[in-house]
Amino acid sequence: MTGLRAGQDEPHRWKGNVMRVLLVAPPGAGKGTQGALIATHFGIPHIATGDLLRDHVARRTELGRAVQDRLDKGELVPDDVVLDMVRSAFLDAKHSGGGYVLDGMPRNMQQARALYEIGLSLGMTANVALHLKADDEELTRRLLARAALERRSDDTEEIIRRRLALYHEVTHPIIDWYAGRGILVSVDAVRPVDRVARQILTALEAMRPLIDHVPEHARRSVDLTGLGAAFGQSPPRG
Repeated sequence: MTGLRAGQDEPHRWKGNVMRVLLVAPPGAGKGTQGALIATHFGIPHIATGDLLRDHVARRTELGRAVQDRLDKGELVPDDVVLDMVRSAFLDAKHSGGGYVLDGMPRNMQQARALYEIGLSLGMTANVALHLKADDEELTRRLLARAALERRSDDTEEIIRRRLALYHEVTHPIIDWYAGRGILVSVDAVRPVDRVARQILTALEAMRPLIDHVPEHARRSVDLTGLGAAFGQSPPRG
């Protein structure tokens, strides 16, 4: 399903209809995993903002030094620094074919608009905003399990629920905005990873031939959260 077989050309990098995907998902929904699978399948860069920050800090770039200075002072990394890193990653992606999967932004409406402006300036606006949906109870269970596995005492149930409440508060306007642009694709992220991936890749492959030919104003958002049975989901018990 993902990757290229030995001796196979890179069929997706080059013929137009390049996928540019934004991931919008709550903590614990698996956006890092799905982002990597999408990137491998379509032969496009997986741009993860957390990895970008760590890479710039490790390489001691000008942006990395600015990040480290903020961290040393116990401050949050400002949006403009992260957006500069994303712009640089977009430029690299443009030279390698023009596609990307962005993981880690946007987290609020201000970031969403800033990303759109960067995309416009480079001719690389996203053509899909992939929304991974999952209920808070399942996300809380996953995050508590992860915290126990990684022995993270800071991820208590109270803190996790606060993070999820904040996500819902700031993310709804973003989802509505992408829906209004006609690029929103919503999937149910509660199911097993391989089934979620199958649904996502099937949907994106179906959309790919159209993205260069259907303008945003003529598109409609896609909600696949009710199609679990078609992708191997077991029927509810009882």
